[in-house]
Amino acid sequence: MWMGGVPPLGYEVKDRKLIENPADSAQVRWVFDRFIEIGSGTKLARDLAARGVTTARGHRIDKKFIYRMLNNRVYIGEAVHKGNSYRGEHEAIIELDVWDKAHAILTESPRKRAARTRADTPALLRGLPYGPDGAAFSPTHTRKGGRLYRYHVSQTVLKHGAGSCPVGRLPAGEIEAAVIDQLRAVFRQPEIVAGTWKAARANDVAFSEVEARDALTRLDPLWDELFPAEHARIVTLLVERVDIGTEGLIVRLRTDGLAGLANEMRVVVGEAA
Repeated sequence: MWMGGVPPLGYEVKDRKLIENPADSAQVRWVFDRFIEIGSGTKLARDLAARGVTTARGHRIDKKFIYRMLNNRVYIGEAVHKGNSYRGEHEAIIELDVWDKAHAILTESPRKRAARTRADTPALLRGLPYGPDGAAFSPTHTRKGGRLYRYHVSQTVLKHGAGSCPVGRLPAGEIEAAVIDQLRAVFRQPEIVAGTWKAARANDVAFSEVEARDALTRLDPLWDELFPAEHARIVTLLVERVDIGTEGLIVRLRTDGLAGLANEMRVVVGEAA
């Protein structure tokens, strides 16, 4: 029997018993499945915010709330009293095999989980950077003192050694930040929007310039809520190549990619409305 208080997300109280709330319980199952997939409470909190999922009181779900959910044995049909678990009168929301998978991840150290998440994240600019001599750059990394350092290294340097290219190796984070800054600026430039609209109209004459502008401008504030894999997908869609020189870099865009992304965002905006 439920002894009072706010019931866990996924349940409601009737006659002092926990009854499954189908809409909320679906979100709980998604939380467990998503955590098993990515192993990160921080990223999961951002994903929930993007989906508009909140607590029963309408508060934003943070990492602490997520870890309480993942450790709440109510979800496997148990009741906990003074540290002991008993079979409850309510139905389980989470299957035991799902619970076990989530807790196998929870038993790992946060550092190990973070390292595994980074290892599973695709290189943001893979196959896109080229040096002043026309040679491609390849992603690589090294570890020092337990920290991961990522770089892009010229194929010329890899084949002929240091000094064979005026720009031989650059920190991946710096290049990625520069490219992302340019992309996000593109979403706010009227002339780029106009070009995108013209390209999009080739496949959809009903796609207005206002729709193109609204679709792209909504992506800039949404960017920080997206997962690294989605960042990589969008960069691959939008960027044809990145030319790296001694004085900076030039990002060459795919107009058809911009048009495709604008169409994607238009669908998202329409569904949200």
